[in-house]
Amino acid sequence: MPVTLKFRNGTLTAFIKGDIDHHTVPEIREMIDDCFVSTENAQTLVLDFSDVTFMDSSGVGLVMGRYRLASGKGKKLRVDNLSRRDYMIMKMSGIEKLAEINQRKEAVK
Repeated sequence: MPVTLKFRNGTLTAFIKGDIDHHTVPEIREMIDDCFVSTENAQTLVLDFSDVTFMDSSGVGLVMGRYRLASGKGKKLRVDNLSRRDYMIMKMSGIEKLAEINQRKEAVK
């Protein structure tokens, strides 16, 4: 299972595991969207990248789509625990202007 979802105190957190690429994104997207839409009390969607081992440009698309979903419902998106490389990719893509993005603690220098 590439995603584990947990809801607590108005926040739905999606713990993503493994690779994020064009093969895995459809399943990840479907799991997150189905849960987020059905969890009416969720005010924030957090994408946790702690266990992501690889991300290509499909990861940027995954985040952008979840931003559109959340903002369309007046809710917030946050991306946590990005590797240094993935943090730079997100920053260069402009996602930090739309959502809060955070590096893994050990990746910060």
